[in-house]
Amino acid sequence: MIHSTAIVDDSATVHATCEIGPYAVIGADVTIGERTTVGPHAVINGPTSIGADCKIFQFASVGEDPQDLKFDGKNSRLEIGDRNKIREFVTINRGTSGGGGLTQLGDDNLLMAYVHIAHDCIIGNNTVFANSASLAGHVTVGDYAILGGFSLVHQFSRVGAHSFSGMGSVINKDVPPFLLVTGHYAEAKGINKQGLKRRGFSDDEISALHKAYVKLVRRRGKKEAEDYAELNATASRFPRVAEFIEFLNNGSRGKVC
Repeated sequence: MIHSTAIVDDSATVHATCEIGPYAVIGADVTIGERTTVGPHAVINGPTSIGADCKIFQFASVGEDPQDLKFDGKNSRLEIGDRNKIREFVTINRGTSGGGGLTQLGDDNLLMAYVHIAHDCIIGNNTVFANSASLAGHVTVGDYAILGGFSLVHQFSRVGAHSFSGMGSVINKDVPPFLLVTGHYAEAKGINKQGLKRRGFSDDEISALHKAYVKLVRRRGKKEAEDYAELNATASRFPRVAEFIEFLNNGSRGKVC
């Protein structure tokens, strides 16, 4: 299933069930899993591993050198999981030795056209990146996060699980999980209620997260120590609240609020 015009390096490992389209280029040290398809003119460079049932559309650039002036060619790789859709003109760069050497994309993600994933980014599962959303280096994105079209994320920022950023958001701080943020610079607008309902969160769980948001992000509650004591008791019943608190207690860039 490799088109006669495609170029596949001798060191690449392409599963027999893969389909490689016209004029695609598969470089050295690339591994592609079962039933993955690579569209026309797409370029994949290594070291890169791609899992099963992925679909990489035409003109995507996957596994290219990082856009980092300090890049020395060492300890640089990209790992992509299963069932990912990587649309036209998406660019994903490998890691750097200064950032752990790894860029990683989990399973079941959708990267729409012109998305850019820079070096050393770690992305979870079931995320959606709308058209032209871009991550600078060293960004982490949690499961089920959604970035609206043309959203920009500053280097070393964290985007929490189940969060939603509106179109054109400029994110220069950490986005706590479960929040809806938007703006330039991004500001928190509340809990991502509709997204959480679609994913099966109960009304009680959403209410508990909203109270945690008000107390710890909007700071409308009591003194901070009292807020944490109250919410820690709530977290024993709602693990998502514990996840929210843990996220806020880590990180160095501050939080979107």
